[in-house]
Amino acid sequence: MWTKGESEGLQTLGIVVVVCSSLKLFHYLGLIDLSDDKIEDELEMTTVCHRPEGLEQLEAQTNFTKRELQVLYRGFKNECPSGVVNEETFKQIYAQFFPHGDASMYAHYLFNAFDTAQNGSVKFEDFVMALSILLRGTVHEKLRWTFNLYDINKDGYINKEEMMDIVKAIYDMMGKYTYPVLKEDAPRQHVEVFFQKMDKNKDGVVTLDEFIESCQEDDNIMRSLQLFENVM
Repeated sequence: MWTKGESEGLQTLGIVVVVCSSLKLFHYLGLIDLSDDKIEDELEMTTVCHRPEGLEQLEAQTNFTKRELQVLYRGFKNECPSGVVNEETFKQIYAQFFPHGDASMYAHYLFNAFDTAQNGSVKFEDFVMALSILLRGTVHEKLRWTFNLYDINKDGYINKEEMMDIVKAIYDMMGKYTYPVLKEDAPRQHVEVFFQKMDKNKDGVVTLDEFIESCQEDDNIMRSLQLFENVM
């Protein structure tokens, strides 16, 4: 049996991992600086060598200014000269983030969340749209983006199989060097706790409305969504 504290931790774990690991990815790709020291000269830059097409459209679609988008694009092009990232690159990046675990499945699911066009590649525009939501979006926007990651088959619902796949991928990624040491049936326990809390009408699936309502009732999840609001 899980104690009250363990259950609360399980309910929050998936959301925190999604937010934190996504932001680590943005940092790796040169999109954000997670260090304490801000590079003021970079923030003052007004021009870059390359400008993405549709900059004005991106400004209208995101919560970033034109200057911020220019800075983001320069960083992205420095790290990704081709301008696109494929799934194999995601897996290589997350293997570096989590060397003691197997991050391949989590990287696969996260890549699919970014690859909104489902064409096998993620462009600068895709990253910026997600970054805008995770850093400056409303609570509903952040939770909707997270829900989309868990909704593997994109049918508008999270079922136990999908949740189990994501949770197992998270535990595999974290590896054996976790504290406290995770029990073998921890992923299944996590899923049961998740559904007990979020499946309000007990119909076996979690809708977007149920997901948002349950997350908003959890103070730990709400705090985790605010952690990186001032990253840039």
